[in-house]
Amino acid sequence: MPYEFINYEKKGRIAYVTINRPDRLNALHPPANQELYHAFTDFKEDPEVWVAIITGTGDRAFSAGNDLKYTAEHGRRDRSLDIARFGGITSNYECWKPIIAAVNGFALGGGFELALACDIIIAADHAEVGLPEPRVGLVAGAGGVHRLPRHIPLKIAMGMMLTAKRISIREAYRLGLINEVVPLADLMPTAERWANEILEVAPLSARASKQMAMSGLGWPLDVSLSRNYTEYQKAAASDDFIEGPRAFSEKRKPNWKGA
Repeated sequence: MPYEFINYEKKGRIAYVTINRPDRLNALHPPANQELYHAFTDFKEDPEVWVAIITGTGDRAFSAGNDLKYTAEHGRRDRSLDIARFGGITSNYECWKPIIAAVNGFALGGGFELALACDIIIAADHAEVGLPEPRVGLVAGAGGVHRLPRHIPLKIAMGMMLTAKRISIREAYRLGLINEVVPLADLMPTAERWANEILEVAPLSARASKQMAMSGLGWPLDVSLSRNYTEYQKAAASDDFIEGPRAFSEKRKPNWKGA
């Protein structure tokens, strides 16, 4: 599929997704959401890629969220959001492969929701985050109102949502929303370092860990411990489940197959 609003490429085991609408601060509209969904579906289904990194073009914005100019021009007539939800991965998308957000600037509204939908967030030190939707009569309905209170204390999340204020990336890091803050020049190398560190672990073990952690969040501990997890079953039945202990005992680097 040719892409107009994003760039999508694969290098080794890593898939790179770049929002490419710098003239709109990488704001997203339904055609861009469809492209993101297509790219992330390809990532999910390709057995050769094990980690994804999503970022934005330029140094101003990861994504300014919903393209309000497009919404004003088209209103509710464009129904393509019924097919691809905002950002492609904020809802109706299940993938147990790790996804890293490399936040290169403003991550506001839907842009912040897209970052929150990722597993790890690396951010440039000039970035800001927030859910300003109520200031324009909207709601952070692409997961923001649900994910933010799961990431930080409820009162702080409510304060951010009800005032629609943005916060600095340093404050976001202090609150535990961000894994690492670096200068912009170091952003992609740092995201790639995280990706390569993930690639050092067994890929099926990483997916099982993600599924078990995320699926177990809504349950009491005893229920989470007793549930069955499909990704764990795949990992336990894999050659890698044997390769890991064998490589450890032989004092060598494991040769992960992902099968």
